[in-house]
Amino acid sequence: MSRSMNVAMIGYGFMGAAHSQGWRVAPKFFDLAATPNMDVLVGRNAEAVASAAERWGWAETATDWHDVINRDDIDIIDIVTPGDSHAHIAIAALDAGKHVLCEKPLANTVAEAEAMAAAAERAAARGVFAMLGHTYRRVPAITLARDLVAQGAVGEIQQVRATYLQDWLADPQSPLVWRLQKHLAGSGALGDIGAHIVDATQFITGMTLESVSGTIETITKRRPVLETSVGLGGTAGVEYGDVTVDDVALFTGRFDSGVLGSFEATRFATGRKNAMRIEVSGTRGALAFDLEDLNALEYYDSSGPATTRGFTKILVTEPEHPYISAWWPAGHILGYEHAFSHQAKDFIDAIAAGEQPAPSFADGLQLQRVLAAVERSASDHSRWTSTKGQ
Repeated sequence: MSRSMNVAMIGYGFMGAAHSQGWRVAPKFFDLAATPNMDVLVGRNAEAVASAAERWGWAETATDWHDVINRDDIDIIDIVTPGDSHAHIAIAALDAGKHVLCEKPLANTVAEAEAMAAAAERAAARGVFAMLGHTYRRVPAITLARDLVAQGAVGEIQQVRATYLQDWLADPQSPLVWRLQKHLAGSGALGDIGAHIVDATQFITGMTLESVSGTIETITKRRPVLETSVGLGGTAGVEYGDVTVDDVALFTGRFDSGVLGSFEATRFATGRKNAMRIEVSGTRGALAFDLEDLNALEYYDSSGPATTRGFTKILVTEPEHPYISAWWPAGHILGYEHAFSHQAKDFIDAIAAGEQPAPSFADGLQLQRVLAAVERSASDHSRWTSTKGQ
C-alpha cells in the first residue's frame, strides 16, 4: 500500500455500520492499492454521531457535510444518507474534487439521477470517480454466477426470475419510519429491494432491461408515527400518518436480448427475512442463488446423464472463488458484512488505478429509469413502458 486515502462518511444509520465495517476490515485482509483512513463521520446530531464514531472507529466527527467536502485532507466521500439528500451531497462532493461512493438507489428521481450522472462524467474527465453501492454484486456467489454465465455455463439465456422477499412490515403497527415516506425514500419496496434484483440480474446476465410492465400496491396505508402525543386525560395516544410508498412491486421486463424476466419485491412476505432469489435459465443449464444461503450457488448442467441430472450445490468458499483467497480456509463461511469489505477493496483499487469503478453513476441512472418505468406502468395500467428517453 503505497499511499493513503482519507474517507469521510455522511450518515451513520444501518448502512453507516455496514460501510464502516467495510472500510475498517478491507485493508486488514486485502493488499489494497491505497490505505483507506476512517477520518470523519458526519451527522446532524452531534451527540449521536460522536457515539457512532467511537463505536465504529472514526477519528473525528462533524455536523455539516458542506464543510467536510471542502476540506483539503479528504479524498473520498461515502454517502449513506436517505435518498433525498444523495444528489445534493454527491454533486457538491464531485465538483469539489472528491471521489464518491453513494448507497443505492442512486437518487429519488430520474432528474436527480441524471444530474448526478452528469456530475460524475465531468469529474471523471479530471480523474475523479464515483461509484454506486450495490454491494450484493460483491457477494462471492453472485460474482461467481456472473463469471459462469460469461463463460457459457448456462448457454444462451432463455429466462430470468428474481424475487426479493422480506416481512419486516407485515405488522400493521410497525412505525412510520423514513423508508415509508416518499419525499425521503423515493419509493418503497420497489426502490429499496427491487433495485437490488434489477441490478443483480443485469450484473449476472450482462443484459439490460429495456421495457417493463408492472403494478405496485401499498398494503398498509397508515402507520403509527414514532412520537406519541398526550391526550386531554393525560394518557399517551398514538398518532397515525400516511404511508406514501409502495409495499409490494410486481413486474415483468424484457431485456435488450429479447429475454423475459419476472420480478417481485415485497416487504410483506410473512416468514421471509431477506430472501433475494435469482434464477437464470439457459439452453445448456441454469443457475440459482438465494441470499438466505449466501455462501452457496446452485448449478444445473443439462448435458449430464438424465439418471443423475439435477442442481448441484456449490459451496462458494474455495480460494479459487471470487474474493475468497483473502479470507478463511475452504468451507469457512462468509457473512453479509464481508461484501462491504469487497466493495471497499474494489473501489479503492479502481481509484488508485485511475479506472472507473462499477457500478457507475451512469449505471445507477439506467436503473433509476427502470424503477421509474415500473411506477409509470403501474400508474398508467400500461402493458409495456420504455425505460429510455425519460
